[in-house]
Amino acid sequence: MREPKAAGAEARDDQEATPYLDALRAYAERDPARFHVPGHKGGAAADDRLLRAVGRAALELDVPALTDGIDAGPAPTPFQRAQELAAEAWGARRSWFLINGASQGNHAACLALAQRGSGVAVQRNVHSSTIDGLILSGLRPTFVAPALDPELSIAHCLTPPSLERALAATAEPAGAIVVSPTYFGAVADVRGLVRVAHDHGVPLVVDEAWGAHLRFHETLPEDALAAGADLVISSTHKTIGSLTQSAMLHLGRDSGSLLDERVVDRAVTVVESTSPSALLTLSLDAARRRAAVSGRELLDETIRTTSGLRERISELPGLDTLDDRLRGRPGVHAYDPVRLAVDVRGTGTTGYEVARLMRERDDINLELAGQNVVVAVFGMGETAAPGGDRLVAALGRVVELLKRDGAVGARPVASLPPWGALEMTPREAFLGSQEVVPIDATVGRIAAESLAAYPPGIPNVLPGERVTGETLEYIRDTLRHGGSLRGASDRSLQTARVAVEA
Repeated sequence: MREPKAAGAEARDDQEATPYLDALRAYAERDPARFHVPGHKGGAAADDRLLRAVGRAALELDVPALTDGIDAGPAPTPFQRAQELAAEAWGARRSWFLINGASQGNHAACLALAQRGSGVAVQRNVHSSTIDGLILSGLRPTFVAPALDPELSIAHCLTPPSLERALAATAEPAGAIVVSPTYFGAVADVRGLVRVAHDHGVPLVVDEAWGAHLRFHETLPEDALAAGADLVISSTHKTIGSLTQSAMLHLGRDSGSLLDERVVDRAVTVVESTSPSALLTLSLDAARRRAAVSGRELLDETIRTTSGLRERISELPGLDTLDDRLRGRPGVHAYDPVRLAVDVRGTGTTGYEVARLMRERDDINLELAGQNVVVAVFGMGETAAPGGDRLVAALGRVVELLKRDGAVGARPVASLPPWGALEMTPREAFLGSQEVVPIDATVGRIAAESLAAYPPGIPNVLPGERVTGETLEYIRDTLRHGGSLRGASDRSLQTARVAVEA
């Protein structure tokens, strides 16, 4: 049985500390003279509405970087110690606190890989921030499609054979970038992917944005670091509970020969603010303590919650849930039971419509809506009541409404649009000669910007890819159902930028 990192008494005692948070509180409590930024001066010069919204205590902790006794002074500073404790908790050689989300981690990963070579094998349904990282780094991607679910029309994970083919086709490979878990809970065979990458002499980067909690319960799928991944992006705020926009980047314990931690550190610095938010970083220190000390017990509660909700939801007409039955399908090595994904095909309408009805009628706000599936996210330690009861009741009311309209029982047909051919690297297209054309005129042209329907933020069109009519219609359909567009200079999708070809 796999034990959480902080299972031993000595480790738990160590992990009880919150050195960075405690240092910030000590600074605020001694009421220093603040002749430094920010201008609100710990609340004394803040707007009244801001004070009422967030409270003076939060503003008193909003301390700038390079403050003696916090993140400056004799090593290890409280900030350095907080990151050391995070590395111990997640089983990393070194961990970095990120204040621009997991997106910053993806940017830094691409910049670090670019020190090793010019090519990289990349799972095609990576987050749009990874594509931004390719633009920043200049890496030449070999894109490899993930396994596609023929029933649900959703993308799962990459398989080791597909990564093997991609790396074999990549000149001067610097590494490989994959995603696990997916938005829908599928977990990759990370050990198999690590073996393939290491056989080619390159590091494996795992965007584990949705799996920050996997480390802390032995019944959950194995986390990427434990499986041997070399660099792991962890969106700590998603399930562990730090503040939005906070995340971590972890270097594998045995990855020194493939990734120099000084190179990774420099890459993190390039894409981080010189005025990091102490509120974001202190939330990472606190969230780490909670996960390391109480994560197993809290996840017990979350797992029970989602298991019970699956049973109740699956009893509603036209609804089913994604669960461990997916295991063994191509691209699904394991399934994360903390994710609650609902299959709505039997309702006779789309996930977009189900999510809209739940939001408008019951103020239920879901994480993701797609053609066939909606996703509700539960945090570590979240209990079924009252939120779970509201969710099930709202789904039941939607089903009843659709049943009265005669929709339940039909099964809408959906398919993922094909990706266009990659004709240029993302950097070449993004920075090269380009023009703005009406959106319909982009079909057949090489895109100079990303078009990523959000959520989930997976690019439908990449800089350097030819635009297809099917993809364009898919994006329009997402926008019609309340989605948004990331990466485009014209968010209304009236125009788009395309490369000027010779």
